[in-house]
Amino acid sequence: MNVAREPAELAEARRAIAVGTFDGVHRGHLRVIDAARSAGLRTGVVTFDPHPRVVLGGQVELLATLQRRLELFDEAGVDDVLVIRFDERLAELLPAEFAERMLRGIGAETVAAGETFRFGRGREGDLALLERLGFDVRRVPLVENVSSSRIRQLVHAGETEAAAALLGRPPEVEGIVVRGDGRGRELGFPTANLDVPEGLLVPPDGVYAGWSHDRRAAVSIGTNPHFDDVERRVEAHLLDFDGDLYGERLIVELWSPIREQRRFDSLEELVAAIDDDVERTRAALRPG
Repeated sequence: MNVAREPAELAEARRAIAVGTFDGVHRGHLRVIDAARSAGLRTGVVTFDPHPRVVLGGQVELLATLQRRLELFDEAGVDDVLVIRFDERLAELLPAEFAERMLRGIGAETVAAGETFRFGRGREGDLALLERLGFDVRRVPLVENVSSSRIRQLVHAGETEAAAALLGRPPEVEGIVVRGDGRGRELGFPTANLDVPEGLLVPPDGVYAGWSHDRRAAVSIGTNPHFDDVERRVEAHLLDFDGDLYGERLIVELWSPIREQRRFDSLEELVAAIDDDVERTRAALRPG
């Protein structure tokens, strides 16, 4: 898959493109990509970074980093991606100018988007404008109850299985493995401590069954109240794994909640609880 930051970086080709922010690349987004692919041309995606809502003064906790978005586009069979830097200058671009520079500028003949897609200065551009400009427009109806906003709500509520049904895969958290305090290894349950990118949505505190690095993982999110820690962490205990992951990027799927974070009366009770977390992780089913 080719990734470009400017239209001129892509080789000339007749393209059908899917356009949108695509945070999370959920089931609805995949329908848009499928609609572009159905045109029989080279399949492309035009997407934005950072999230337009952030640039326009809002706040968004992302479901996926840009790197993860690109990986998911690749898995969906996309040939080319144009990542457009969204800034104040782009926000002021007239809709017709955006269409000519960013869409026709990469050879787009067919444009697929969600039926409510808007673009250009003041969000004045719509799919009807693209039709008037001569593009073959594929309007994709919204999938009922499937949206990035709804998925964020579910993840915030710890409802990972319901979120997975909308995403088409389990919700994820990712980060670079950094050194922690080594307490998990001392207890017999070594963990990979993630440095999570700023702005990425992290589910509520608790212990979750999940998956990472090709194996099941018991994932702890929170401040570790048993040891009076104050720093919120994401720590993944990879089952049946004993290796060095420091410096690696891990993507951690969160399958289902196991229990809340809490203080235990003794270290023995804590170890017993983690033992139970591990067994419940072994028995967990992957949602989505």
